[in-house]
Amino acid sequence: MLPPSDLPLSRFTVLDLTRVRSGPTCVRQLADWGANVIKIEAPDEIDTGKGMGGERHGPDFQHVHRNKRGITINLKSPDGLALFKRLVEKADVVVENYRPDVKTRLGIDYAALSAVNPRIVLGSISGFGQTGPYARRPGFDQIAQGMGGLMSVTGLPGQGPVRVGIPVADLTAGLYTALGIMVALLEREQTGRGRWVHTSLLEAMVAMMDFQATRWTMKHEVPKQAGNDHPTTVPTGLFHTKDGMINLAGGGQEMWRRIVETLGLVEEAAADPDFATDKSRAANRAKTNALLQKALLEDTSANWIERLNRAGVPSGPVYSMDQVFADQQVQHLGLEWAVPHPVLGEVKLVRAPMNLDGVEPPRRPTPERGEHTAEVLAEFGIGEAELARLREAGAV
Repeated sequence: MLPPSDLPLSRFTVLDLTRVRSGPTCVRQLADWGANVIKIEAPDEIDTGKGMGGERHGPDFQHVHRNKRGITINLKSPDGLALFKRLVEKADVVVENYRPDVKTRLGIDYAALSAVNPRIVLGSISGFGQTGPYARRPGFDQIAQGMGGLMSVTGLPGQGPVRVGIPVADLTAGLYTALGIMVALLEREQTGRGRWVHTSLLEAMVAMMDFQATRWTMKHEVPKQAGNDHPTTVPTGLFHTKDGMINLAGGGQEMWRRIVETLGLVEEAAADPDFATDKSRAANRAKTNALLQKALLEDTSANWIERLNRAGVPSGPVYSMDQVFADQQVQHLGLEWAVPHPVLGEVKLVRAPMNLDGVEPPRRPTPERGEHTAEVLAEFGIGEAELARLREAGAV
Protein backbone atom coordinates (compact mmCIF):
# COMPACT_ATOMS: atom_id res chain seq x y z
CA MET A 1 0.00 0.00 0.00
CA LEU A 2 1.28 3.46 -0.89
CA PRO A 3 1.86 5.94 1.96
CA PRO A 4 -0.75 8.76 2.05
CA SER A 5 1.71 11.29 0.60
CA ASP A 6 2.19 9.13 -2.51
CA LEU A 7 -1.47 8.58 -3.37
CA PRO A 8 -2.51 9.93 -6.79
CA LEU A 9 -4.36 13.03 -5.53
CA SER A 10 -2.41 13.70 -2.32
CA ARG A 11 -1.01 17.00 -3.66
CA PHE A 12 -4.49 18.56 -3.79
CA THR A 13 -6.32 20.16 -0.84
CA VAL A 14 -10.11 20.16 -1.10
CA LEU A 15 -12.44 22.22 1.07
CA ASP A 16 -15.73 20.35 1.31
CA LEU A 17 -18.85 22.41 2.08
CA THR A 18 -21.27 19.79 0.76
CA ARG A 19 -24.28 18.14 2.35
CA VAL A 20 -26.76 15.32 1.72
CA ARG A 21 -25.60 13.19 -1.26
CA SER A 22 -24.71 14.77 -4.61
CA GLY A 23 -21.91 16.99 -3.29
CA PRO A 24 -20.48 14.41 -0.87
CA THR A 25 -20.49 11.85 -3.70
CA CYS A 26 -18.37 14.23 -5.76
CA VAL A 27 -15.87 14.85 -2.97
CA ARG A 28 -15.65 11.16 -2.11
CA GLN A 29 -14.17 10.49 -5.57
CA LEU A 30 -11.30 12.83 -4.66
CA ALA A 31 -10.94 11.63 -1.06
CA ASP A 32 -10.77 7.98 -2.05
CA TRP A 33 -7.64 8.64 -4.10
CA GLY A 34 -5.78 10.55 -1.44
CA ALA A 35 -6.81 14.20 -1.76
CA ASN A 36 -6.42 16.17 1.47
CA VAL A 37 -10.15 16.68 2.00
CA ILE A 38 -11.27 19.01 4.79
CA LYS A 39 -14.96 18.62 5.56
CA ILE A 40 -16.32 21.92 6.86
CA GLU A 41 -19.49 21.97 8.96
CA ALA A 42 -21.19 24.64 11.04
CA PRO A 43 -20.49 24.47 14.78
CA ASP A 44 -22.86 22.22 16.68
CA GLU A 45 -24.62 25.03 18.49
CA ILE A 46 -25.71 26.84 15.30
CA ASP A 47 -26.35 23.90 12.97
CA THR A 48 -30.05 23.87 12.10
CA GLY A 49 -29.70 21.21 9.44
CA LYS A 50 -29.15 18.14 11.60
CA GLY A 51 -30.23 14.97 9.87
CA MET A 52 -29.41 16.16 6.35
CA GLY A 53 -27.56 13.27 4.79
CA GLY A 54 -28.69 10.83 7.43
CA GLU A 55 -27.59 10.02 10.96
CA ARG A 56 -23.85 10.61 11.36
CA HIS A 57 -23.14 7.05 12.47
CA GLY A 58 -25.55 5.57 9.92
CA PRO A 59 -24.65 3.88 6.61
CA ASP A 60 -25.41 6.84 4.32
CA PHE A 61 -23.28 9.38 6.18
CA GLN A 62 -20.41 6.98 6.81
CA HIS A 63 -20.31 5.96 3.15
CA VAL A 64 -20.16 9.41 1.56
CA HIS A 65 -17.89 11.20 4.04
CA ARG A 66 -15.07 8.70 4.51
CA ASN A 67 -11.42 9.63 3.98
CA LYS A 68 -11.94 13.22 5.13
CA ARG A 69 -10.92 15.28 8.13
CA GLY A 70 -13.60 17.36 9.82
CA ILE A 71 -13.52 20.96 11.07
CA THR A 72 -16.16 23.52 12.01
CA ILE A 73 -16.44 27.06 10.63
CA ASN A 74 -19.37 29.45 10.96
CA LEU A 75 -19.48 30.99 7.47
CA LYS A 76 -22.16 33.45 8.60
CA SER A 77 -19.70 34.98 11.05
CA PRO A 78 -17.30 37.64 9.66
CA ASP A 79 -14.44 35.97 11.50
CA GLY A 80 -15.52 32.58 10.18
CA LEU A 81 -15.73 33.80 6.59
CA ALA A 82 -12.31 35.44 6.91
CA LEU A 83 -10.91 32.18 8.28
CA PHE A 84 -12.43 30.21 5.41
CA LYS A 85 -10.80 32.54 2.90
CA ARG A 86 -7.44 31.98 4.60
CA LEU A 87 -7.92 28.29 3.89
CA VAL A 88 -8.89 29.10 0.29
CA GLU A 89 -5.56 30.88 -0.17
CA LYS A 90 -3.74 27.55 0.14
CA ALA A 91 -6.41 25.17 -1.19
CA ASP A 92 -6.87 23.78 -4.68
CA VAL A 93 -10.58 22.97 -4.76
CA VAL A 94 -13.78 24.07 -3.03
CA VAL A 95 -16.95 22.02 -3.52
CA GLU A 96 -20.46 23.16 -2.55
CA ASN A 97 -24.05 22.21 -3.32
CA TYR A 98 -25.98 25.18 -1.95
CA ARG A 99 -28.77 26.80 -3.94
CA PRO A 100 -27.08 29.22 -6.41
CA ASP A 101 -28.06 32.38 -4.54
CA VAL A 102 -26.77 31.12 -1.17
CA LYS A 103 -23.07 31.09 -2.04
CA THR A 104 -23.28 34.66 -3.32
CA ARG A 105 -25.04 35.72 -0.15
CA LEU A 106 -22.36 34.02 1.94
CA GLY A 107 -19.56 35.56 -0.11
CA ILE A 108 -18.12 32.27 -1.35
CA ASP A 109 -19.06 32.47 -5.03
CA TYR A 110 -16.37 31.95 -7.68
CA ALA A 111 -15.67 35.65 -8.16
CA ALA A 112 -15.04 36.06 -4.43
CA LEU A 113 -12.91 32.93 -4.10
CA SER A 114 -10.82 33.50 -7.23
CA ALA A 115 -10.03 37.01 -5.99
CA VAL A 116 -8.42 35.33 -2.97
CA ASN A 117 -6.76 32.53 -4.96
CA PRO A 118 -6.78 32.69 -8.79
CA ARG A 119 -5.78 29.00 -8.90
CA ILE A 120 -8.86 27.82 -7.01
CA VAL A 121 -11.27 25.40 -8.69
CA LEU A 122 -14.85 25.75 -7.46
CA GLY A 123 -17.15 22.77 -7.98
CA SER A 124 -20.87 23.55 -7.63
CA ILE A 125 -23.95 21.32 -7.81
CA SER A 126 -27.47 22.70 -7.86
CA GLY A 127 -30.91 21.31 -8.52
CA PHE A 128 -31.58 22.96 -11.87
CA GLY A 129 -28.55 25.03 -12.91
CA GLN A 130 -26.84 28.20 -11.76
CA THR A 131 -29.04 30.42 -13.94
CA GLY A 132 -32.45 30.24 -15.56
CA PRO A 133 -36.09 30.26 -14.46
CA TYR A 134 -35.70 27.35 -12.00
CA ALA A 135 -32.28 28.29 -10.61
CA ARG A 136 -33.53 29.12 -7.12
CA ARG A 137 -35.78 26.10 -6.77
CA PRO A 138 -34.71 23.56 -4.14
CA GLY A 139 -33.35 20.41 -5.74
CA PHE A 140 -34.16 16.82 -4.86
CA ASP A 141 -33.24 13.58 -6.63
CA GLN A 142 -36.76 12.32 -7.27
CA ILE A 143 -37.79 15.68 -8.76
CA ALA A 144 -34.88 15.40 -11.22
CA GLN A 145 -35.80 11.79 -12.02
CA GLY A 146 -39.26 12.98 -12.98
CA MET A 147 -38.20 16.08 -14.91
CA GLY A 148 -35.30 14.34 -16.64
CA GLY A 149 -37.51 11.63 -18.13
CA LEU A 150 -36.19 8.64 -16.19
CA MET A 151 -39.46 7.90 -14.40
CA SER A 152 -41.35 7.90 -17.70
CA VAL A 153 -39.32 4.96 -19.05
CA THR A 154 -39.02 3.02 -15.78
CA GLY A 155 -41.54 0.38 -14.75
CA LEU A 156 -43.90 -1.99 -16.54
CA PRO A 157 -45.77 -0.82 -19.65
CA GLY A 158 -48.89 1.06 -18.60
CA GLN A 159 -47.87 1.12 -14.95
CA GLY A 160 -47.25 4.85 -14.83
CA PRO A 161 -44.05 6.64 -13.78
CA VAL A 162 -41.77 4.74 -11.39
CA ARG A 163 -38.89 6.06 -9.32
CA VAL A 164 -35.58 4.25 -9.70
CA GLY A 165 -34.41 2.56 -6.51
CA ILE A 166 -31.24 4.64 -6.08
CA PRO A 167 -30.76 8.44 -6.09
CA VAL A 168 -29.34 8.29 -9.58
CA ALA A 169 -29.54 12.05 -10.29
CA ASP A 170 -27.66 12.83 -7.07
CA LEU A 171 -25.01 10.22 -7.72
CA THR A 172 -24.39 11.09 -11.35
CA ALA A 173 -24.31 14.83 -10.66
CA GLY A 174 -21.59 14.09 -8.11
CA LEU A 175 -19.65 11.94 -10.56
CA TYR A 176 -19.89 14.50 -13.37
CA THR A 177 -18.72 17.26 -11.04
CA ALA A 178 -15.75 15.20 -9.88
CA LEU A 179 -14.82 14.58 -13.51
CA GLY A 180 -15.15 18.29 -14.26
CA ILE A 181 -12.91 19.16 -11.32
CA MET A 182 -10.27 16.76 -12.64
CA VAL A 183 -10.48 18.43 -16.06
CA ALA A 184 -10.09 21.88 -14.48
CA LEU A 185 -7.08 20.73 -12.44
CA LEU A 186 -5.45 19.35 -15.58
CA GLU A 187 -6.12 22.61 -17.41
CA ARG A 188 -4.67 24.57 -14.50
CA GLU A 189 -1.34 22.83 -15.03
CA GLN A 190 -1.11 24.70 -18.35
CA THR A 191 -2.85 27.99 -17.54
CA GLY A 192 -2.06 28.47 -13.87
CA ARG A 193 -5.67 29.53 -13.27
CA GLY A 194 -8.62 27.76 -11.74
CA ARG A 195 -12.12 27.53 -13.10
CA TRP A 196 -15.73 27.28 -11.96
CA VAL A 197 -17.11 23.79 -12.65
CA HIS A 198 -20.83 23.29 -12.18
CA THR A 199 -23.66 20.97 -13.06
CA SER A 200 -27.11 20.21 -11.70
CA LEU A 201 -29.30 17.24 -10.88
CA LEU A 202 -31.43 18.05 -13.93
CA GLU A 203 -28.48 18.29 -16.33
CA ALA A 204 -26.97 15.08 -15.00
CA MET A 205 -30.28 13.24 -15.25
CA VAL A 206 -30.94 14.32 -18.84
CA ALA A 207 -27.37 13.36 -19.78
CA MET A 208 -27.82 9.96 -18.16
CA MET A 209 -30.87 9.32 -20.35
CA ASP A 210 -28.26 8.85 -23.07
CA PHE A 211 -29.69 6.93 -26.06
CA GLN A 212 -33.23 7.32 -24.74
CA ALA A 213 -32.77 11.09 -24.88
CA THR A 214 -31.21 11.05 -28.35
CA ARG A 215 -34.09 8.91 -29.65
CA TRP A 216 -36.06 12.11 -29.11
CA THR A 217 -33.47 14.70 -30.16
CA MET A 218 -32.62 12.90 -33.41
CA LYS A 219 -35.84 11.13 -34.39
CA HIS A 220 -38.54 12.74 -32.21
CA GLU A 221 -39.39 9.31 -30.78
CA VAL A 222 -40.81 9.41 -27.25
CA PRO A 223 -39.48 6.34 -25.39
CA LYS A 224 -42.05 4.37 -23.41
CA GLN A 225 -41.89 2.01 -20.45
CA ALA A 226 -40.51 -1.36 -21.45
CA GLY A 227 -40.47 -2.98 -18.03
CA ASN A 228 -37.82 -5.67 -17.78
CA ASP A 229 -37.42 -5.85 -21.54
CA HIS A 230 -34.65 -3.87 -23.18
CA PRO A 231 -36.21 -0.95 -25.07
CA THR A 232 -34.55 -1.80 -28.39
CA THR A 233 -32.77 -5.18 -28.21
CA VAL A 234 -34.82 -8.38 -28.55
CA PRO A 235 -34.62 -10.79 -26.80
CA THR A 236 -33.27 -9.07 -23.71
CA GLY A 237 -35.19 -9.22 -20.48
CA LEU A 238 -36.21 -11.09 -17.35
CA PHE A 239 -37.37 -14.69 -17.65
CA HIS A 240 -38.76 -17.23 -15.18
CA THR A 241 -37.01 -20.55 -14.66
CA LYS A 242 -37.91 -23.70 -12.81
CA ASP A 243 -36.85 -22.18 -9.49
CA GLY A 244 -36.60 -18.43 -9.97
CA MET A 245 -35.72 -15.78 -12.54
CA ILE A 246 -32.77 -14.86 -14.71
CA ASN A 247 -31.77 -12.00 -16.97
CA LEU A 248 -30.89 -12.96 -20.52
CA ALA A 249 -29.44 -10.56 -23.09
CA GLY A 250 -29.04 -11.30 -26.76
CA GLY A 251 -29.30 -9.20 -29.90
CA GLY A 252 -28.20 -9.97 -33.44
CA GLN A 253 -28.30 -13.14 -35.53
CA GLU A 254 -25.26 -14.81 -34.00
CA MET A 255 -26.53 -14.34 -30.45
CA TRP A 256 -29.98 -15.58 -31.48
CA ARG A 257 -28.39 -18.72 -32.95
CA ARG A 258 -26.57 -19.41 -29.67
CA ILE A 259 -29.74 -18.89 -27.63
CA VAL A 260 -31.97 -21.22 -29.64
CA GLU A 261 -29.24 -23.88 -29.80
CA THR A 262 -28.68 -23.74 -26.03
CA LEU A 263 -32.41 -23.85 -25.31
CA GLY A 264 -33.02 -26.61 -27.86
CA LEU A 265 -35.30 -24.47 -30.03
CA VAL A 266 -33.49 -24.57 -33.38
CA GLU A 267 -36.25 -26.33 -35.33
CA GLU A 268 -39.11 -24.40 -33.75
CA ALA A 269 -37.40 -21.06 -34.35
CA ALA A 270 -36.51 -21.93 -37.96
CA ALA A 271 -40.09 -22.89 -38.77
CA ASP A 272 -41.58 -19.47 -38.01
CA PRO A 273 -40.65 -16.36 -40.06
CA ASP A 274 -41.46 -14.15 -37.08
CA PHE A 275 -38.18 -15.33 -35.55
CA ALA A 276 -36.05 -15.00 -38.68
CA THR A 277 -34.43 -11.58 -38.24
CA ASP A 278 -33.71 -8.91 -35.63
CA LYS A 279 -36.45 -6.78 -37.16
CA SER A 280 -39.06 -9.52 -37.14
CA ARG A 281 -38.22 -10.56 -33.59
CA ALA A 282 -38.49 -6.93 -32.43
CA ALA A 283 -41.89 -6.64 -34.14
CA ASN A 284 -42.98 -9.82 -32.36
CA ARG A 285 -41.34 -9.33 -28.97
CA ALA A 286 -44.09 -11.02 -26.95
CA LYS A 287 -44.07 -14.08 -29.21
CA THR A 288 -40.27 -14.25 -29.15
CA ASN A 289 -40.17 -14.01 -25.36
CA ALA A 290 -42.89 -16.64 -25.02
CA LEU A 291 -40.86 -19.08 -27.12
CA LEU A 292 -37.87 -18.71 -24.82
CA GLN A 293 -39.93 -18.62 -21.65
CA LYS A 294 -41.49 -22.02 -22.30
CA ALA A 295 -38.06 -23.63 -22.60
CA LEU A 296 -36.50 -21.80 -19.64
CA LEU A 297 -39.13 -23.19 -17.26
CA GLU A 298 -37.71 -26.66 -17.80
CA ASP A 299 -34.50 -26.13 -15.79
CA THR A 300 -33.10 -24.18 -12.83
CA SER A 301 -31.67 -20.68 -12.89
CA ALA A 302 -28.16 -21.87 -12.00
CA ASN A 303 -28.11 -24.46 -14.76
CA TRP A 304 -29.38 -22.07 -17.41
CA ILE A 305 -26.94 -19.34 -16.38
CA GLU A 306 -24.04 -21.77 -16.61
CA ARG A 307 -25.14 -23.17 -20.00
CA LEU A 308 -25.94 -19.80 -21.55
CA ASN A 309 -22.70 -18.19 -20.44
CA ARG A 310 -20.74 -21.20 -21.69
CA ALA A 311 -22.37 -20.59 -25.06
CA GLY A 312 -21.37 -16.92 -24.94
CA VAL A 313 -24.84 -15.59 -24.16
CA PRO A 314 -24.92 -12.92 -21.41
CA SER A 315 -27.14 -14.10 -18.57
CA GLY A 316 -27.20 -13.79 -14.82
CA PRO A 317 -29.24 -14.02 -11.64
CA VAL A 318 -31.46 -11.35 -10.11
CA TYR A 319 -30.14 -10.71 -6.61
CA SER A 320 -31.39 -9.08 -3.46
CA MET A 321 -28.69 -7.02 -1.75
CA ASP A 322 -27.66 -9.80 0.64
CA GLN A 323 -27.23 -12.13 -2.33
CA VAL A 324 -25.12 -9.54 -4.14
CA PHE A 325 -22.47 -9.61 -1.42
CA ALA A 326 -22.64 -13.40 -1.13
CA ASP A 327 -21.76 -13.82 -4.81
CA GLN A 328 -18.30 -15.30 -5.37
CA GLN A 329 -17.32 -12.75 -8.01
CA VAL A 330 -18.36 -9.80 -5.83
CA GLN A 331 -16.35 -11.31 -2.99
CA HIS A 332 -13.37 -11.87 -5.27
CA LEU A 333 -13.47 -8.21 -6.34
CA GLY A 334 -13.45 -7.09 -2.71
CA LEU A 335 -16.34 -4.66 -3.05
CA GLU A 336 -17.26 -4.97 0.63
CA TRP A 337 -14.64 -2.77 2.20
CA ALA A 338 -13.71 -2.72 5.88
CA VAL A 339 -12.87 0.61 7.53
CA PRO A 340 -11.90 0.90 11.23
CA HIS A 341 -14.04 3.39 13.16
CA PRO A 342 -13.21 4.63 16.67
CA VAL A 343 -16.86 4.51 17.80
CA LEU A 344 -18.51 1.90 15.60
CA GLY A 345 -15.63 -0.55 15.39
CA GLU A 346 -15.05 -2.03 11.95
CA VAL A 347 -17.63 -0.76 9.47
CA LYS A 348 -18.21 -2.39 6.10
CA LEU A 349 -18.57 0.13 3.27
CA VAL A 350 -18.42 -0.23 -0.51
CA ARG A 351 -15.05 0.48 -2.09
CA ALA A 352 -14.47 2.76 -5.05
CA PRO A 353 -15.13 0.69 -8.20
CA MET A 354 -12.09 1.98 -10.12
CA ASN A 355 -8.95 -0.13 -9.99
CA LEU A 356 -5.53 1.51 -10.21
CA ASP A 357 -2.88 -1.19 -10.15
CA GLY A 358 -0.64 -0.78 -7.12
CA VAL A 359 -2.87 1.79 -5.44
CA GLU A 360 -5.32 1.14 -2.62
CA PRO A 361 -7.61 3.93 -1.40
CA PRO A 362 -7.04 5.08 2.19
CA ARG A 363 -9.37 3.79 4.91
CA ARG A 364 -9.98 6.87 7.02
CA PRO A 365 -13.35 6.76 8.83
CA THR A 366 -15.90 9.54 8.53
CA PRO A 367 -14.94 12.28 11.03
CA GLU A 368 -17.00 13.47 13.94
CA ARG A 369 -18.15 17.08 13.68
CA GLY A 370 -15.11 19.33 14.12
CA GLU A 371 -12.89 16.39 15.10
CA HIS A 372 -9.81 17.80 13.38
CA THR A 373 -10.39 21.55 13.76
CA ALA A 374 -7.26 22.27 15.81
CA GLU A 375 -5.08 19.90 13.77
CA VAL A 376 -6.14 21.25 10.38
CA LEU A 377 -6.11 24.94 11.31
CA ALA A 378 -2.62 24.55 12.73
CA GLU A 379 -1.51 23.40 9.29
CA PHE A 380 -2.84 26.69 7.92
CA GLY A 381 -0.92 28.75 10.49
CA ILE A 382 -3.70 29.18 13.10
CA GLY A 383 -2.07 28.95 16.53
CA GLU A 384 -3.68 28.03 19.84
CA ALA A 385 -4.27 31.62 20.92
CA GLU A 386 -5.96 32.57 17.67
CA LEU A 387 -8.02 29.38 17.70
CA ALA A 388 -9.21 30.22 21.22
CA ARG A 389 -10.23 33.68 20.05
CA LEU A 390 -12.12 32.23 17.08
CA ARG A 391 -13.93 29.79 19.38
CA GLU A 392 -14.86 32.61 21.72
CA ALA A 393 -16.21 34.62 18.77
CA GLY A 394 -18.33 31.68 17.60
CA ALA A 395 -16.40 31.48 14.32
CA VAL A 396 -15.46 27.81 14.70
